[in-house]
Amino acid sequence: MSENINIGIGEEARAEIAGGLKRLLADTYTLYLKTHNYHWNVTGPRFRDLHLLWEEQYTELAVAVDDLAERIRTLGHPAPGTYREFAGLTSIDEPETVPDAEGMLRDLLAAQEAVVRTAREILPPAQDAGDESSASLVSDRMVVHEKAAWMLRSLL
Repeated sequence: MSENINIGIGEEARAEIAGGLKRLLADTYTLYLKTHNYHWNVTGPRFRDLHLLWEEQYTELAVAVDDLAERIRTLGHPAPGTYREFAGLTSIDEPETVPDAEGMLRDLLAAQEAVVRTAREILPPAQDAGDESSASLVSDRMVVHEKAAWMLRSLL
């Protein structure tokens, strides 16, 4: 951790917020991998629609993981970047097998909602510390994941 950060947020608050952002990063990266996996492996009559939807979603998630990692670094903490670290931080389960298209929809819906719940846990500490930058990033992520969950739910 860097010693010379003076952005108006105390060291303890920055550590707490960065810890929450690390969990959100892990959830986001795990969702990225899951979405990409299902994009590659979906079959059936809905193949084209789901394949294209999931490409849109994983492309957006690829940008999001970079934004989250950079915010963690801005707060003076190292960003997790290995599968092992992500596995220890994420709230999202990995599939044991490749489900059918309906199972993929349900699994991605649950994962999108899990990301929203993780994001909600981070907002109060960020807001309490006056960290509008982190709060805004987290809030924006919630909007994306709530909309993605709604879209997935509408396909079921």
